[in-house]
Amino acid sequence: MRLSLVTLLVPDYDAGIDFFVHGLGWTLLSDEDQGRKRWVTVAPTPEGPALLLAQATTPKQDRARGAQAGDRVGFFLQTDDFARDAARITRAGGTLLETPRHEPYGIVAQWRDPWGNLWDLIEPAA
Repeated sequence: MRLSLVTLLVPDYDAGIDFFVHGLGWTLLSDEDQGRKRWVTVAPTPEGPALLLAQATTPKQDRARGAQAGDRVGFFLQTDDFARDAARITRAGGTLLETPRHEPYGIVAQWRDPWGNLWDLIEPAA
């Protein structure tokens, strides 16, 4: 087995595509109209795990949007160039929440996506 998709609630499919694909430079793997919803998947690389962007359509889903992991970091994004990707995140509409920290495992900073989800950006130690 391998993990292939994780659902991320967004307010609108196109807003999700704008942030991840146009802002962060991720790959749009699929955007299929299924009638009452779309099947939209994005990933940093075509061969890696992907996000299924799901438009929140109920009050319960709306309340969960931006807090899918409660107040914990729910998503971890690895990079080979911290400064480049931190700048890309902020230009796209994400918010760095702390000054980058140098930890034994690498450089890391917590950031928030435009919908409130917490992420870590990590450049592993050499």
